[in-house]
Amino acid sequence: MKENDYSDLRAEFDEFVRGKCDTGSCETSSETDPDEEPVPGFVDELSDKLLSPYHCGAYLSRLDIKRVAEAIDESIPIKERKKMIKALFRHTTKKAYLRSAFDEFNRHFGGRVLIYQELSEAFPASKPIFDENISKIKMTQKILDQIIEDFEEIEPTDDPLNI
Repeated sequence: MKENDYSDLRAEFDEFVRGKCDTGSCETSSETDPDEEPVPGFVDELSDKLLSPYHCGAYLSRLDIKRVAEAIDESIPIKERKKMIKALFRHTTKKAYLRSAFDEFNRHFGGRVLIYQELSEAFPASKPIFDENISKIKMTQKILDQIIEDFEEIEPTDDPLNI
């Protein structure tokens, strides 16, 4: 292609954009970002606990979170892990949904426990480290169970002023 072909194409594109925006049909950033939608109060605390291997004993990758979502018939895009957790629990109103999500997380944690046990047998000098991670995983599982017990279901028709 010739150099002037690019400049002609660029001029046509600029004219098209100006014409589209001048008619008022050009949409700017008036749409709300789904990542900025409000989330239930427990989600921030939960994401801090789940996403930190120091707290929960296992690393949950973006793929792990995606697999959990798919297992409970949710579709979330792959983004930052914290945004994925928020997207997964953003519209949580039922205890059954929460239980199914946490059961999936517990399955992932169970797999990690098996891996840690296998590694601690293969490398006995590292057993205390793996045992510590296993105990953190078990504590995280207890926290998830406690969240389910404490969760209050919200009906879409409930009036928050009458509660």
